[in-house]
Amino acid sequence: MPRPHGFTYTHHADGTVDITHHGRPAATLRGPRAQKFLGEVESGDEQLVMARWTGAYKFGNERVARNHPRNQGRR
Repeated sequence: MPRPHGFTYTHHADGTVDITHHGRPAATLRGPRAQKFLGEVESGDEQLVMARWTGAYKFGNERVARNHPRNQGRR
């Protein structure tokens, strides 16, 4: 699986966390979710954690899904 890249996050004084992907807003976390995110991002691979929290990452099956007979009529 390709490693995600291009994610950054900003932790604000009010506890809000903004996550961007290539400069575009991807998610805003507040309260307990923001604290949980900060705990995960400190203890693991930052890019992978941010990709997982935003849902903006590839699963590796896009090519396989494109070739599935169910999707042949949608090109």
